[in-house]
Amino acid sequence: MQWSMRDLGEMFKVSESKVTRWIRHQGLPAQRVAGQYHFNRVEVLDWAVAHQVRMEASPVDQLVDGVPSISLADALEAGGIHYKISGDERQAALRALVSRLPLPKDFDGELLMGLLLAREAHGFKAVGDGIAIPHVRYPIVLNVARALLTLCFLHKPIAYQAPDGKPVRILFTVISPTVATHVQLLAQLSRALHKPSFRKCVVERGPREIILQEVRRLEKAEQPVLGSSPRAA
Repeated sequence: MQWSMRDLGEMFKVSESKVTRWIRHQGLPAQRVAGQYHFNRVEVLDWAVAHQVRMEASPVDQLVDGVPSISLADALEAGGIHYKISGDERQAALRALVSRLPLPKDFDGELLMGLLLAREAHGFKAVGDGIAIPHVRYPIVLNVARALLTLCFLHKPIAYQAPDGKPVRILFTVISPTVATHVQLLAQLSRALHKPSFRKCVVERGPREIILQEVRRLEKAEQPVLGSSPRAA
């Protein structure tokens, strides 16, 4: 699925001139065909996460590749929120994370561990305040009944190349049944992390019930703004 300049204006709530400046000066991936810019959704979302550009309610939340919009709160509730994840380096922390995931009893945990390690070098992006989230380009797609968004609070911080220089102590993981679901979830998660109320709950390691309650509040608040017009910037 390709996005248009108008789609990006709606998603980021900016003018077309600002999108053009992003293309020219900040490396926003785009293809120019017959005088018109076209954008690959995965490349755009990956760029937005890497540059910490805020996304509003957007085309990615609507029907994508036949997959209806999914609930970030439902995925987080299914994946779970876990505290005091052990491990003083990345591999140990990832192994402890896998042991907490709500996977079927007959699921090969070593297979998932291998997938995480294979993506570990490039598969997570530190976004400040000690938080790391998966890159859009590196989905973990498995035969699971529904998408799982897992939030883990690490017992010991781990060094990452974060924009603010802080080590990572909060890690999100996404396991999806399809790539389209992965893209939707990360768009919603990135947008939620730009909301001060949700980010505060996460950074302060709030109680599980409070974090889920805040995600559901944000989802409810966003519903009326779907399809709103871009603002100039």
